[in-house]
Amino acid sequence: MRIKRLGAPLAAAVVAAGLSACGGGSGEGESAKPVTVWMYPVIADEKAAVAYWSQVEKDFEAANTDVDLTIEHQPWANRDQKLATAFSGGKGPDVLLLGPDQIPQFVKTGSLEPVDKVLEADKAKFLPGALEALTVDGKLYGAPIYHTVTTTLYNKLLLDKAGIAKPPETWDEIKAAAPKLKQAGVATLDYSASPETSLNLSFYPLLWQAGGSVFAEDGMKVAFNQAPGVEALTFIKGLYDAGAIPKSSLTNANVVADQALGKQQVAMGFTNTLIDAKTVNSSWGAANVIVGVPLQNKKRVGFGLPGGLAVNAGSKNIEGAEKFLSFMTQPKQVISLGTASNYLSPRTDAPVPASDEQSKKFEEALQFAFHGEVNPAARQVMALLAVEIQAALTGKKTPQQALDDAAKQADDLLSRQR
Repeated sequence: MRIKRLGAPLAAAVVAAGLSACGGGSGEGESAKPVTVWMYPVIADEKAAVAYWSQVEKDFEAANTDVDLTIEHQPWANRDQKLATAFSGGKGPDVLLLGPDQIPQFVKTGSLEPVDKVLEADKAKFLPGALEALTVDGKLYGAPIYHTVTTTLYNKLLLDKAGIAKPPETWDEIKAAAPKLKQAGVATLDYSASPETSLNLSFYPLLWQAGGSVFAEDGMKVAFNQAPGVEALTFIKGLYDAGAIPKSSLTNANVVADQALGKQQVAMGFTNTLIDAKTVNSSWGAANVIVGVPLQNKKRVGFGLPGGLAVNAGSKNIEGAEKFLSFMTQPKQVISLGTASNYLSPRTDAPVPASDEQSKKFEEALQFAFHGEVNPAARQVMALLAVEIQAALTGKKTPQQALDDAAKQADDLLSRQR
C-alpha cells in the first residue's frame, strides 16, 4: 500500500502512474500485482481525504491479498488535459474517477474498458439515471460510487433585510426580487462566469430550465443558440446589467467561500452543494441558511451527476482493477464515502443517512437532477461557449451574437471529429 498526494508536475505523475500500471513496484508480496487509482477531491478536506482513502487501501488489500493498491490524489484543475496526456502516452492509472461528460471522449480514443460485468449482479439496485449517464453505445464505462446534486441556497438575513418572505424559486420571482434586494444594498443571484468554471455549474442548468439543450438530438451539431439558449443568456445578462448579479461573477470559480455568496454580498446561489451549505453555516449562522429546490422556468431542473470509476483499457491488471470497482460499489463503501464527502448514494438500496435537515433537502433535490448531455466533444464545446458568454455579459456582443459565434466554432469542431 502506497498512498500519494500529487502536487508535482504532470510528468512526474504520469511516470509514477505508468510504472505502477505496467507492473513497477515491489508491492506487499511477490504475488501481489499493482493497481493504481487516480482519485480527486471528492472529500474536500485534504486531511480527511487522505485518512479515508488510506483506510480504503487497507480494507481492500485485506480482502484482496493479490492486489497491491495505490491511490494517488489528483487535483480537479486541468484533469482532462492530464488524462489525455497520460492516455496518449499509453500510460495512466489502472482506475480513474470520471464524470459522464468525460467518458465519451476517452471511449472514442479506445482508452476505457467496459465495466458492465462488475455491476452485473447488482445493476437493478442502482439509480437508472446514474447508469445511463455513464453508458456509451450501450456499454457501461463507469461504476457509480457517489451522486452529486446542486440546488438553491439562500441567505435568510439578506432576504429579510429586503422584506422578502418567500425565497424566489422561479426566474420571474428572481426578477421581481432583484429591485428590492438592490434597494437593501445587496445583489440577488450568485453566478460563476469564469471560463475555467464548468458550465454545468453556471449556464447549462439555466439552458435546461428554459427547455433547451447543448447539443442537437443526433449530437452532430449544437443547439444552445436556439430560442431557449438566448432566453437563458438574456436572463443572466439582464440581471448582470441591473447589478443583480455582482461584477465579481466574471472571475468567480464556483468556490462559495471566496465569492459574493459566501461573503454575504448576494442573497442566493442556484448551483450549490451540501458542502457549500456546510461552509456558510459558520459564517451566516445555520438558522440563516435556507436550502431550496432547483430553479424553475419552463422546467425545474438542477445539475447532478454520478462519479464513476473507470478502467484503463491499457491496464496490465484489469482483473485487479475490476475487483477495486466491485469493492467500492458495495453498500458499505458507498455509504461510507457518501458520509465522508457529503454526497448522495447512486444505489437505491443503500441511501446515505441524512444527518440534518439540510442533508434531507439535498436528498429531495435529487429528483430534479440532470447529469448533462453526453458527447465526446462536450468539454471542448464548453470551453468555446464560456468565452462567448463572458463577451455577452460584458456587452461586447448581444446574447444571440455570442451564442451564434460559439455555435459556429462548436459545429466546426464537431464536423472535424466525425
